[in-house]
Order: sequence, then C-alpha cells, then structure tokens
Amino acid sequence: SACLVGSEMCIRDRLRDDSYHLVVMDELTYMLSFKYLDEEKVLSAIKNRPKNQSVVVTGRGGGAAIRDLVDTVSEVKDIKHAYHSGVMARKGVDY
Repeated sequence: SACLVGSEMCIRDRLRDDSYHLVVMDELTYMLSFKYLDEEKVLSAIKNRPKNQSVVVTGRGGGAAIRDLVDTVSEVKDIKHAYHSGVMARKGVDY
C-alpha cells in the first residue's frame, strides 16, 4: 500500500510491519535533503526494520548517513533518453 509523500508515520509503520517483504521509498533522498522528513527518524526506521524486509530507496544523493546504513548503493547512468530525441515528459511514464 502506498504512503503519502512526507509521512514519517506511514514510513515507520511500513518498516515495522514484517508482512511487507519489500518497501520501496521512491525519491526519499529528496525528502531528506529538503528536510521534509526527519532524517534521524527515517534512518532509525530503516535500521530497525524486520530482518526479512528489503528496502529500496531512490533519488540522487542521499548523503553519507544513508549510504553507510544500507547494504547496496547503485548509480543509474543515462545512456539514451527519449527527451534527447524530442519526446517530452509523458503522464504515467515520466511523472
């Protein structure tokens, strides 16, 4: 089930619930960098999640604290993008 963006309580509740095997926090790094969410609370929730739960965090940057806490950090490289061929952002695809 989806959380409203910026809801620390919702994030905390999902990360406490061991019935969720995968929690995806899309663009979370932006919410942290713009101080929309309390970074310490979010990091604590990630650190204390159930052992059977995987967490995916997306977004640029994120800072050293989140990188130090997580198991894997990946960088997506733009090889080819439709925008460079004149295709504008499309509802349901890009936003």
